[in-house]
Amino acid sequence: MCSINGFNFKNENLVLKMNKITSHRGPDGSDIFCNEEISLGHNRLSIIDLSEAGSQPMKSYDGNLVIVFNGEIYNFKELKRELADTYQFKTSSDTEIVLAAYQKWGKDCVKKFNGIFAFAIWNNAKKELFLARDHIGVKPLYYFWDGKQFIFSSEIKAILEHNLPRILNREAFNHYLRVLYVPEPLTMFEGIRKLPPASRAVLKGQKFDIDVYWSVDGDSYLPGSNREIALELEKKVMESVRSQLVSDRPLGIYLSGGIDSSVVLDCASRVRDKIDTFSVGFKLSNKEQAEKFNQDFYLARRTAKHYGTNHNEVLLNTDDVADMLEKMVWHLDEPISNPTAISMMKLAGFAKNKADVVLGGDGGDELFGGYERYRMSVVSDFWQKFMPKIARDSVSCFSEKAKKMDTAAGIDRFSLFMFQKDNILQRVVKEDFLDKKTTRNFFEAEYFLSVGKIFR
Repeated sequence: MCSINGFNFKNENLVLKMNKITSHRGPDGSDIFCNEEISLGHNRLSIIDLSEAGSQPMKSYDGNLVIVFNGEIYNFKELKRELADTYQFKTSSDTEIVLAAYQKWGKDCVKKFNGIFAFAIWNNAKKELFLARDHIGVKPLYYFWDGKQFIFSSEIKAILEHNLPRILNREAFNHYLRVLYVPEPLTMFEGIRKLPPASRAVLKGQKFDIDVYWSVDGDSYLPGSNREIALELEKKVMESVRSQLVSDRPLGIYLSGGIDSSVVLDCASRVRDKIDTFSVGFKLSNKEQAEKFNQDFYLARRTAKHYGTNHNEVLLNTDDVADMLEKMVWHLDEPISNPTAISMMKLAGFAKNKADVVLGGDGGDELFGGYERYRMSVVSDFWQKFMPKIARDSVSCFSEKAKKMDTAAGIDRFSLFMFQKDNILQRVVKEDFLDKKTTRNFFEAEYFLSVGKIFR
């Protein structure tokens, strides 16, 4: 990963401070670009084109455009061939592809990209700053805008290098208590926001506009029989993994032993012979507890053996938790209730010695309905469709689970299955600080009413 930093005025010392506090994101180089209208900073982790020519901030061949880019464009080779007649390339990097694409297609360049990215491009001729974030929001992009001062970065801590008030966003705090993370576009800091996934923005003078360039078609399903769909899905996953194996640096895979990371490994093993895999377990004195909490760790070991990988293991002990807790919180910038955060930090620190790029299975459960609450939602649909209401009402009198399954699809069911409950929150939060409706209203407006239909 890299870090991108910047703001809409000239201050070399301040952009250097932003670079310094995010230097952990890019150990291979750091530089800035400043003129009277803009300051841009970048910390580089070299993945494609390791030469100095790939350093950032990068200018277009005519000097008009300047980019700071974090991410990877998987289809950069195809785009380079398409753009060869209209752009004089100086590097082999995917960063320059973004510059060339923007020069030809303007803000619609993002519709051409297959990848993960967050970037900002300064157009000196138009005196305009263009920013964009990838389709799913893998790469982070935060900003502050008060109508005059615009600041952006890959991390909140860099924005806080500016003299800004540090005020808790109470709405964001309420959302966190309910869903255990802060949904975009909010952050825990009043005035600092996330650029949403699949969004692009233009800053020109005192005007800042954001629009969405892509959305999921909720009515788009793979056609065919179950077997045909399975084969098509396998093909798409294989294509996705293959495209992400392009790297000029060592590459590995986080292997948990679960289905998702094992699928990634299976796909990678079809096109690569030597693969480094990495797993984390827990060093516990109680043998019974060690067996219980290391089931995935042992399964990952067996999976790695099956595929013949160069398997690497690291153990997390109680002292590690105490030593790494503060560091983990510092890196997160704002809280997210992820019980694996410390163990993944331990694993990442270990893997860094052997690989600069690591694939994993994160997001598989969310994408393919891997959690029990997703299955229960499907069961609820069948329960309401095929069971007469009088029978449902009778069973609900004796069963709390049956009562839950009778909840209507939409925000009611979503809040029942996904939100932390009042009786739990009231133990740790004062009543006057806990808004019972704000998160429900937020999710209903953002994800249900806004699409004009009910999500199930």
